[in-house]
Amino acid sequence: MLKQDADGLATYEYLANNIETCFDDLDAIIDNMTNVDRTGQFLASAARYLHAIDSERYAAAVEKLVAATIDKDREHAYLPSLIRGIYGDNFAEGAEERCATDRNFRRMYQRLFPRPDSL
Repeated sequence: MLKQDADGLATYEYLANNIETCFDDLDAIIDNMTNVDRTGQFLASAARYLHAIDSERYAAAVEKLVAATIDKDREHAYLPSLIRGIYGDNFAEGAEERCATDRNFRRMYQRLFPRPDSL
């Protein structure tokens, strides 16, 4: 079924509907979604979903999903809701410190709030 997924929706639905039993298959699910989701829409949704369910248990999966979303979301359509969903509405507070320690945060933050090149 997942091999026939055209855009990531079927994989996301599978994840959501089987969250209690698919932990051992999580890497394959993420890989499949990464391969078929061209815009990052379902990758971002899956990251927010897993983070909301259990941020500690799914930390590695969320990290992979966020990284893939950053790579895929060229139009920045999903990054604003993703950064808020993972880091909270006050994500900008302490952004410099977080940029120094969290690669995914830094990548999202720099894409959403690019700094002009210094002269």
